[in-house]
Formats: sequence, C-alpha cells, structure tokens
Amino acid sequence: MAYNEKQKEYTMNYMKEKLDEIKFRVPKGRKEVIREHAEKQGEKLTPFIVRAINETMERDNQK
Repeated sequence: MAYNEKQKEYTMNYMKEKLDEIKFRVPKGRKEVIREHAEKQGEKLTPFIVRAINETMERDNQK
C-alpha cells in the first residue's frame, strides 16, 4: 500500500498535536555507537534514548 498525501497529512497532524520534539547533538561517530547499542538491546534509537532518559530521571528522583 502506497503512502499517500492524505496519510502523510494525518501523520504530520498527529505528530504536531501529540508529540514534542527534542533535538540534541553528540560528537561525530557517537550516534552510531548509541544506535548499535540500542539495537543490541532490541530497540530502535529513539525509544532507547527515551527509555534511558526516563530511567535516569526515576533513579535521580529516588535519591
């Protein structure tokens, strides 16, 4: 099934309404190291980063 303009519009509207975007930079080559680690954990890059942030925040709040 081809991805048509209506589906693209729906996706863009969903993302705009439901998601925030955070952009950050890492040193050259580090992105691939992080991606490979995430894949070894069975995750894609973004969910891995979100999980890492959430786990760190939970740990910090337990102190």
